[in-house]
Amino acid sequence: MVMFLFLVAALVVVVAAVTLAIVGGGDGGALRDEPSQFYADPLPHDRPVGPSDVDALRLPTAVRGYRMAEVDDALNRLGAELAERDARITELESALASAHARTRPPVDRRPEGGFAPPGGYPDEPGEDLR
Repeated sequence: MVMFLFLVAALVVVVAAVTLAIVGGGDGGALRDEPSQFYADPLPHDRPVGPSDVDALRLPTAVRGYRMAEVDDALNRLGAELAERDARITELESALASAHARTRPPVDRRPEGGFAPPGGYPDEPGEDLR
């Protein structure tokens, strides 16, 4: 009988401890957010982001790693600037290709060897043979 009472008492203690752990957990066991170490965006707003800005970028940490919102903001900013630069590079390359096409010298259609027609070849396109 003493053993039975001991088991019942142990069972009551275990049930009470589990109940207190579940009910007394407060906010569901989630960790509180640590306040930000930075209060402003560490990337410059008045000019494009450069390599030195990326090297100097130090994102604030939280209890479980980096603060996701600030990392997302920094990555979004870098992604937008890279897309803008890629578009500008494409625009400049196409402008350069069209400039090269307009300034390309005319193709010389004279044969490399052999005889020239009487009076020579015309110097201007459309100029008739003499």
